Amino acid sequence: MTFIQQLDAAWRANDSLLCVGLDPDVSRFPQALQNGDGNIFEFCKAIVDATASAACAFKPQIAYFAALRAEDQLEALCAYLRRNHPQIPIVLDAKRGDIGSTAEQYAREAFERYGADAVTVNPYMGFDSVAPYLEWQDKGVIVLCRTSNPGGSDLQFLQVDGVPLYQHVAKLVAEKWNRNGQCGLVVGATFPEELAQVRRLVGDMPLLVPGIGAQGGDVQATVNAGKTAAGLGMMVNSSRAILYAKPDAAQGEDFAAAARRVALQTRDEINRYRG
Repeated sequence: MTFIQQLDAAWRANDSLLCVGLDPDVSRFPQALQNGDGNIFEFCKAIVDATASAACAFKPQIAYFAALRAEDQLEALCAYLRRNHPQIPIVLDAKRGDIGSTAEQYAREAFERYGADAVTVNPYMGFDSVAPYLEWQDKGVIVLCRTSNPGGSDLQFLQVDGVPLYQHVAKLVAEKWNRNGQCGLVVGATFPEELAQVRRLVGDMPLLVPGIGAQGGDVQATVNAGKTAAGLGMMVNSSRAILYAKPDAAQGEDFAAAARRVALQTRDEINRYRG
């Protein structure tokens, strides 16, 4: 299946718009997993197994692995996901953006080395920096558009032909760059009005929406602004709130059970506003 087909199947099979972000911070792991080889893989594997039935996508953040020289554990995790949860797409959060020849290597990294189904990219250097990813015709290319961080407004609100830059990016991707029909956009939950603007511009294109959970985005406003007419079209990402959910000692929860509980709660809250 293509990325879009796989994502659509996951939305429907799991009745979920929840994307579980995998941002491993060893200092927040349970004590038993804070030391030893393979601890990052083991932690993420447990989270994946616990939350797979509640998720429409998994989003490993490459920097959290690379900073700890754990790219081999990211490879192992992606292989585990493809083998044990093949119905859930892997979105590699890399935010790459470089000239064409270098972008070719980044595309190989994402799609060959890690076997990701989609990758996040930065459009600042223009179409030739995005084109190499489109050579992989069944893979998703998710372009930064309106990001959830406060500093995103420094550039994304600059006027281009009378519209904010983020809207110009949305239109470029929807009308010119989406050659394979596998593109998406990153639009933060912290700006629901802009999210609604992007949805109007791009039709049913999938949106990766970070910013709920630890970043404080409002779930109701986010879903109302970003859903398609069919109540789909979004990967609403939550990372830290799920990964590091506090276990309920009275219920005998471990970290994975706590993550599952919060993932299910988040999925259900999102579903409450899908219509």
